[in-house]
Amino acid sequence: MDDPKCWLFRDSPWPSIKEELSKLGLGSDTEVELRTLELPVDYREVKQRVTRIWEDLQPQLAVHVGLDAAAKAIVLEQCGKNRGYRDADIRGFRPDGGVCLPDGPEVIASGVSMKTISRRVAVEGVEVAFSRDAGRYVCDYTYYLSLHHGNGCAALIHIPPLSRWLPASLLGKALQVIIQEMLEEREKARAQSLVCRKLNLRDSSQGEPIGGLLL
Repeated sequence: MDDPKCWLFRDSPWPSIKEELSKLGLGSDTEVELRTLELPVDYREVKQRVTRIWEDLQPQLAVHVGLDAAAKAIVLEQCGKNRGYRDADIRGFRPDGGVCLPDGPEVIASGVSMKTISRRVAVEGVEVAFSRDAGRYVCDYTYYLSLHHGNGCAALIHIPPLSRWLPASLLGKALQVIIQEMLEEREKARAQSLVCRKLNLRDSSQGEPIGGLLL
């Protein structure tokens, strides 16, 4: 990989989950560097931090993890929405007009197929589902911004509250497996894109490859 970094940004309230992920890593076979950061449930602060993350750090994949108190499963969100943010954050603030980016598209989808990942992941005792509606709160807002700045190289995972059936150790393992699958899919998509570019270059030069343009 050109830039072996995977950044996980969490806005859930449990340091134990962060500790589990830091301890587990992403496995010895995965050439990535996993780092964790915490984002507040604050629209304005999130907007500033997400912008800086993509401008300064340029992660290969940003995985956001947020709490859904009503969830019974781990939910992989496919897309972020631009409008409909009417609920106030922890500081009582609401985005003007309920909009994330005034000139942005209505929906931005992740480059990761959440349906594919949800079907492929298998962690005993953990249900994984996918969704196309992230809820129009700070998680969805964060996701939309990250997808916008990262050209789709972001993901949002909604997790249920910790419980006896889902302790931090099991949730950490599930997140590890899910992120591994996401990175694998991104790498496959990247490889396929390079192949397509090679084919297009061959076609444009009447069968002669122009390999230097791929560097």
